[in-house]
Amino acid sequence: MDKEKLDFLKAKALEIRKLTIEEIGTLGVGHIGGAMSIVEVLALLYFHRMRVDPKQPRMADRDQLVVSKGHAGPAVYAALAARGFFPKEWLATLNQGGTRLPSHCDRNLTPGIDMTAGSLGQGFSAAAGIALGLWMDKKPSHVYSILGDGESNEGQVWEAALFAGTRKLSNFIAFTDYNKQQLDGYTKDIIDLGDLEAKWREFGWFAQTVDGHDIAALDGAVEKAIAQKEKPSMIVMNTIKGRGCSFAEGILANHNMTFNMEKAKEALDALDTKEGRE
Repeated sequence: MDKEKLDFLKAKALEIRKLTIEEIGTLGVGHIGGAMSIVEVLALLYFHRMRVDPKQPRMADRDQLVVSKGHAGPAVYAALAARGFFPKEWLATLNQGGTRLPSHCDRNLTPGIDMTAGSLGQGFSAAAGIALGLWMDKKPSHVYSILGDGESNEGQVWEAALFAGTRKLSNFIAFTDYNKQQLDGYTKDIIDLGDLEAKWREFGWFAQTVDGHDIAALDGAVEKAIAQKEKPSMIVMNTIKGRGCSFAEGILANHNMTFNMEKAKEALDALDTKEGRE
């Protein structure tokens, strides 16, 4: 990836991060922690890797993204708005009466959403099924999916992993948001996931581990995943829950937080200050 493209994607990640903070701040409550930790991968997918058309959200040969950790919906909406799937003004209606942007992603309401999520684990299973369908129809498209590390406690995730590995669905590329926190504590204290990369390899996947906030490293991992044609791919992203939100990053209670626009503005100002230093 050349410097011009990388700078463009970093700028898009910053835009998505800011829009997400504003979006949740307008509502006053939301899943800020897990939204912030997937911003870079969303920027990479929507603005570089995925074949999509905002004017044709259901284009038959599009690449598809299933964000199985559906509570990160605000970040997904911010990415979709930035990409032009719908007006940015919609973001101010997050989870309010009559909105097309519910708290968790809903394919029946929001242009660009490929699978409804909410019950953890189900989105990942659906993504495996979509990948199988595309393979059976001999479509060139890829299916991408984002899992939470807390979500990986769900047995349904590992059933889907075994299925996709057995079927060798190389058109299926998934990411684990390994921020090492979940709703009620640190993942290692609740159900220790162990060596995630090794675990996915044992389930028949092509597995890699990268810094989930390093766009160039993420892109390199996706490149390798696409190049191999024998297995589904898992990219374990080492991330920080709440990354880039000054009052949320680095604290345990950041899964779902209440904050107003005054607090949001503090975080936005901090991002602008950091950007000015870099």
